[in-house]
Amino acid sequence: MSVSDEAVRVGTEMDQTDEPGWEVDPDDDWALAGVATVGRQLRLRREAAGMRVNDFAVAAGYGADLVYKIETGKRIPRPEYLDTADEVLNAGGLIAAMHEDVKKVRYPKKVRDLAQLEARAVELQLYDPLHIHGLLQTPEFTRTLLTMRRPAYSTEEVERFIAARVARKAIFERDPAPDLSFVLEEWTLRRPLGGRAILRGQLEHLIKAGQLRNVELQVMPMERDEHAGVDGGIEVLKFEDGSAVGRSPAVANGRPVSDLRQLRILELRYGIIRAQALTPRESAVFIEQLLGET
Repeated sequence: MSVSDEAVRVGTEMDQTDEPGWEVDPDDDWALAGVATVGRQLRLRREAAGMRVNDFAVAAGYGADLVYKIETGKRIPRPEYLDTADEVLNAGGLIAAMHEDVKKVRYPKKVRDLAQLEARAVELQLYDPLHIHGLLQTPEFTRTLLTMRRPAYSTEEVERFIAARVARKAIFERDPAPDLSFVLEEWTLRRPLGGRAILRGQLEHLIKAGQLRNVELQVMPMERDEHAGVDGGIEVLKFEDGSAVGRSPAVANGRPVSDLRQLRILELRYGIIRAQALTPRESAVFIEQLLGET
C-alpha cells in the first residue's frame, strides 16, 4: 500500500466515526449484543498480539477513535476493517469470518424480524397498494424508491436497505419452496419511476418471477369499479404448525396479529381482492403487453 493510498483510507475511516448507517440502534438489543461481541473479540485479538489501540490504529491505517468505538461496541465495523484487522493481527481468517455477523447487524431490526418470519413461512399472501412488493423489486427499482424518499436517506442508508431487501429474496431459493401469492396494482406497473429502462427491467423480472411454479402474480386493473383493498395493504404469513401472522393498516393499527378473528378478516379481504383481480395467466399476458408498450 502506498503512502497516498493509506492517507486516503485513514481519512475515509476517520470520517466513518460520525457517518450515518454504521451506528448501533440503541433500541435493538440483538444488534447491540452482536456488535459488542465482535468488538470484544477484536480487542482480545489486539491485546493478545501485544498492541495498544494507538499501535493498532497506526499499523492498520485507521483513527484511534474509530478503533476504540468499534472495540467498545459503539460502531459497526466495515467489512474492510475486519479484513485489515485480520491481516494486521495475523488472525488467519478468524476475524474476517465475522463478515456475516456484521452484515446481519446492519439490517434494520424490523427488516430482520420480517425476514425471520418469511424464512419460516410455508405460505405468503401479499398485497401492496402503493408499490410493487419489496420481494418482487429489482435492486435498481428499490434504489429508485429509496433515493426518492424525503427527507433523503444517506448513501450508506440506501445501500443498507437495498442489501437487506436483497437478502430477503432468499425465500425464492428455499427448498421446499413456500407458496407465494402477490396482488399488484396496475398503476404501480405503469409508473416509469427512475426511467423507462428501470421499469422495463422490473417488468421483465416480474414475468420471470411469475413463471416459478410456487409463485402466483395477479394484477388488479385500474378499471375495476369494486376493490376490497381500499383499506390498505395486506400480509398474511402461514407456518407449518398451522399458526399464522398477519398485518394490515386497517387491523390493529398495522401491528402484526395472530388472533384467529383478525386473521380471518385479513384472509377474507385478501380472497376478495384475488377474486377481483386478473387471473395469474391473464396477469402474465397483461404484464407482457405493458412491457411491449414500455
